[in-house]
Amino acid sequence: MTTPIRLQACGFTHADGTCALQPTDLSVEAGETLALLGPSGCGKTTLLRLVAGLARPDPGGCVLFDGRDVTDLPVERRNVGMVFQSYALFPNLDVAGNVGYGLKIRRVPPGERAARVARMLAMMRIQELAHRRVDQLSGGQKQRVALARALAVEPAVLLLDEPLTALDAKLREQLRVELAGLLRSLRITAIFVTHDQGEALALGDRVAVMRAGRIEQVGSPHEIYHRPRTRFVASFVGILNLLEGEVADGLFRLPGGSLPASGVAPGPAVLACRPEQLRLDPSGTLAGRIAAAFFLGDRTRLVVEGAAAQPIVVETVAAAPRPGEVVRLAAEPGCPWPLPPA
Repeated sequence: MTTPIRLQACGFTHADGTCALQPTDLSVEAGETLALLGPSGCGKTTLLRLVAGLARPDPGGCVLFDGRDVTDLPVERRNVGMVFQSYALFPNLDVAGNVGYGLKIRRVPPGERAARVARMLAMMRIQELAHRRVDQLSGGQKQRVALARALAVEPAVLLLDEPLTALDAKLREQLRVELAGLLRSLRITAIFVTHDQGEALALGDRVAVMRAGRIEQVGSPHEIYHRPRTRFVASFVGILNLLEGEVADGLFRLPGGSLPASGVAPGPAVLACRPEQLRLDPSGTLAGRIAAAFFLGDRTRLVVEGAAAQPIVVETVAAAPRPGEVVRLAAEPGCPWPLPPA
């Protein structure tokens, strides 16, 4: 059975009067994975701690699991599984002991406990590590053990605080794919904190972008990236080109030429576009010079100077020109677009 979560007017103020989280309303559907995305200090972990029961909201706030008010319930009675950035494994226990620790605390009978531990180890494909010490594990293995321990107690809610941050880039990408598949197959209600945009967009059914103790926008990964509601969301998620120019006669005039700007009011304007919304095109109406080119494997990222007042970024899968070459650019339909409010 999956459990929906609802926060009502949940804020948090430290003892010294510092507001870590402004009063917040948030719903997480049963079986949904919600990513909390934002810069350090924006309130992501504070919100997660309120859900877990590791912190109590300011007066007037309440946390509900499946419609039941759990605000006064301590963490051990909320039936939540937690995975921390540090993994918080017990060094005096082997892998099987770590995975089964929560079951032992809950007085699950030894036979059932052993069976459930074996099932979790198999799910994480770490059966051969059952009797290995924690200090003999790699970062990826520790991550799998921490996740197995959290899931072994069959929690109603799974909470993950920067679960992949401590891993190297290649392993982080591999485990991101595995974790996404696992969460979708289990259909457990999950909330995870991250400052990694790619991680949030890949893992979250929805993403909540946070800033300065408040939620700026909640939406699907596609909505967050393509239809940001605030200037902060637009600039924080992905790469954003800001173009300063003049709109006249349906054209957005820039130092290197122009781009279509139908529907944009005439006059000075700052419009935006993503790198993939611009393309190399010999018949393009905007010209610039390649200042730098970065090969990223599946694409090349170009930095183009002279087309706009500031260098702009263009991504292409075609053969990339060399630095110093002059190129012409064209825009995809709907690009550039007006910035949302600040």
